[in-house]
Amino acid sequence: MPGLLEGVKVVDFTHYFAGPYCTKLLATLGAEVIKIERPGSGDPIRSIPPFSSQRLPGESGAWFLYLNTSKKSVSLDLKSEKGREIVLKLIEGADIVVENFAPGVMERLGLGYDTLSSVNPAVVMTSISNYGQTGPYRDWKASEINLYATGGLMNITGEPEQPPLKEGAPLAQLGAGQNAFVATMTALFQAEETGEGQQIDLAIAEYATNVLENALMQYSYSGVEFTRVGNRGYGRAAWGIYPCQDGFVGIIAGPDQNWPEVSTIMQSEELADPRFASRQGRLLNADEVDALMLPWLLEHDKVDIFKAGQDHGLGFSFVAGMQDILEMEQLVARDYFVDLEHPIAGTLRYPGPPISPDRTVVEPWVYRRAPLLAEHNLEVLGDMGYDSKGVERLFAEGVI
Repeated sequence: MPGLLEGVKVVDFTHYFAGPYCTKLLATLGAEVIKIERPGSGDPIRSIPPFSSQRLPGESGAWFLYLNTSKKSVSLDLKSEKGREIVLKLIEGADIVVENFAPGVMERLGLGYDTLSSVNPAVVMTSISNYGQTGPYRDWKASEINLYATGGLMNITGEPEQPPLKEGAPLAQLGAGQNAFVATMTALFQAEETGEGQQIDLAIAEYATNVLENALMQYSYSGVEFTRVGNRGYGRAAWGIYPCQDGFVGIIAGPDQNWPEVSTIMQSEELADPRFASRQGRLLNADEVDALMLPWLLEHDKVDIFKAGQDHGLGFSFVAGMQDILEMEQLVARDYFVDLEHPIAGTLRYPGPPISPDRTVVEPWVYRRAPLLAEHNLEVLGDMGYDSKGVERLFAEGVI
């Protein structure tokens, strides 16, 4: 069945993380996403390990395989005159363009928004950059650690008396890609209604600032910095991440009326002491509370602790590793995972759809493996009127 965005054509000039995640969401919703890659080398993320094949690492990098599912790959030299002509022909029939070059690059290539909109007034162009298309930081370089730091998230991540920490995944870039997807879809709705496109200016660092929880609000009205709280969440006792027999668990011992359940689960009369009955009481005696919980936690498995808490109406959880996730009964029961076979990387298991509608006339999410470099040159150029000999000439000239 066709996807929800069947018939929507996207020309994708993105690379690395933020842009490809935006276009991945568009592609898996059924849009035709034509990924423009540099001839010979492609998206630089192809060269980032780990690789499943040392023989062909550029076709088997985990990051590329994840971020580029359901797309088509066309290699094209954007600096060549013929390459630019091909792009403009693609734009004529496109609905969306997504790019995450440094500000000004598309203009220098002769592919700025003014040029594209003159060819197709309804086209939506989403431009993703480190700090935005304007402002004094416009041309500054940044990687994930810079963006997470300057956006403010690093300042609230870590233990109270320790230096700030970087997160595990490239959160700033993936989150910005998600915001870019939402903004692009909104602009597409308007373009379909009015026939007028627009350029979206999305800064990755601003995404990080947007998800500062209440830290910025707190500072704006009180002048008090939101401090790092580590694993003892929000200054609470019995509220955070704790070790157990086979890993770590999340213990949430609120609200107050549910606290007696903790002493029941952990078979500890001491935890039922009235001193610990309120949040304030547990906070004042936090070290003692943790010491009383720890022996029971270290004697039990994380999944058993998780289920014991849930059975008593408490929001316990556990820190899942990759094998835990692949075997999680909830995800398996919902047929969450998708297996895709790749000619180089083999069969890989991917995260599945974030929504699962009960009734639909279309398949909302369309999953296909990530493309090989230039795999769709003949298909896409053929649709534009090039025959096989014409494609061969473009290859010989270094255009593709």
